[in-house]
Amino acid sequence: MDTPIRHDQEMPLKGVRSNIVQSIRAYRVSDLQDAAQGLGHHFLYANLAEAQSKQDVLDLIGAQFTLPSHFGKNFDALYDCMTDPLHKSGPQPGFIVVLEQIPAHAKFDKEAREQLLDIFRDTADYWGDRKIPFRCFYSFL
Repeated sequence: MDTPIRHDQEMPLKGVRSNIVQSIRAYRVSDLQDAAQGLGHHFLYANLAEAQSKQDVLDLIGAQFTLPSHFGKNFDALYDCMTDPLHKSGPQPGFIVVLEQIPAHAKFDKEAREQLLDIFRDTADYWGDRKIPFRCFYSFL
């Protein structure tokens, strides 16, 4: 039986598509976390402010998302860990993901940032195909 969504639980996400990757802009992390809890969704948070390289970004995401030890620490492995194994583990309620302070410097340039966000866009599409909400919010350092 589906639990009805209380208006105050959904409020931070009002007008936000159910499968999207977007800038965090006016959203507060705590409000997104509360919304995830209220909706019964997984809340995944990674603060990437200390990252200097692609490997640092992947290491921090792996540690903060508590990805399995076999996480290969590359973008393909990140996508794999965010999709199929979770799908196979049983019904999923939905996801709210926050990638805060993605580095923006020479060692993690615009191309690397776009590759990272593309992984999460592909993940949002994967879950969208399965009618499971996946919302990812990000900010740059």
